[in-house]
Amino acid sequence: MSATQPIRVLIVDDSAVVRKLVSDALKSDPEIEVVGTAVDPYIARDKIKELNPDVITLDLEMPRMDGLTFLKIIMEQRPLPVIIMSSLSQRGSDYALEALRLGAFDVLAKPGGPYSFGDLGPQLIARIKATAGARVGRTRAPAAPLPIRPAPVTHRHGSARNVILLGASTGGTEALREVLTRLPAGLPGIAIVQHIPPVFSKSFADRLDQLCAFDVREAVDGERLTPNLALIAPGNFHLMLQWRADHYVVRVVNGPQVWHQRPAVDLLFKSAVDCGAAPHAIAGVLTGMGKDGAEGLLRLKEKGATTFAQDEASSVVYGMPRAAWENGAAQRQISLERVADYITHHHETIGAHHAASTSS
Repeated sequence: MSATQPIRVLIVDDSAVVRKLVSDALKSDPEIEVVGTAVDPYIARDKIKELNPDVITLDLEMPRMDGLTFLKIIMEQRPLPVIIMSSLSQRGSDYALEALRLGAFDVLAKPGGPYSFGDLGPQLIARIKATAGARVGRTRAPAAPLPIRPAPVTHRHGSARNVILLGASTGGTEALREVLTRLPAGLPGIAIVQHIPPVFSKSFADRLDQLCAFDVREAVDGERLTPNLALIAPGNFHLMLQWRADHYVVRVVNGPQVWHQRPAVDLLFKSAVDCGAAPHAIAGVLTGMGKDGAEGLLRLKEKGATTFAQDEASSVVYGMPRAAWENGAAQRQISLERVADYITHHHETIGAHHAASTSS
């Protein structure tokens, strides 16, 4: 997209209030042009042909045709970036996660009324601009659930200090699904920050829990992070790590946004440094826009952590991984399909190193 050509956006939503709120917010930015609106997918289909938008914002619950069905049609017939606007409800969250699997670019919580737009405007603008360099999503085959949850395996070099730390943003729900479902049971505790709205994070954790060889939960303040467990930061709360006597606990806290995000990857990573986890940690930044995580990952690396970033070719948005690579925080760039093997291999390497240190 040329610097002089604005990004053309079509807004698809059956709510006149939401259409106006979104239109007004987007029109405030000279780099974005709202080329049209549509109240249902049938009208949207005609306007896509007529107006040739670069990006669509899409409601999922609409008359005549639901948004998921329409999204499938878009991805099959005219793939382009789609940003989902979904309600903060259990059903809305489930629909939104399915939309991401089907290839939607990102999801935002839909405003509940004319006085609840809050920070949504700037967030939406940032995501629309990020689509300029993004890979258009493709329909993905559903992940096959594990018929039997494997029993936890005994660590060969198990240390209560070992920990895995992951951060992601745009495109991250699917990236994390791919990584976590490929990991075996019995690994150290995993702490995850994914930029995601409230309620959606609980649905995301519940869905992963059905697919993974270990337990996955939305984190609760004060909860122990144990082997064979992955904890995901709740939307709109920061996730931090602490060491208490002989185990890790997570802190789920409010506080100012970092890099315009709450939860923020940097806070998780820096808290791991502060509690002495770095020499025992494997930490990585996956796909996402912005720079969140790069500073924290650099501090982890400087204190002895094994670090990586997802490579450009497999990232939906090569923003966060690029920042972590360019500032020297990531020791390696890895394609998404190799991340799970990288984590498993380096867990064994770290364990063997510390076992040798203990015996010598």
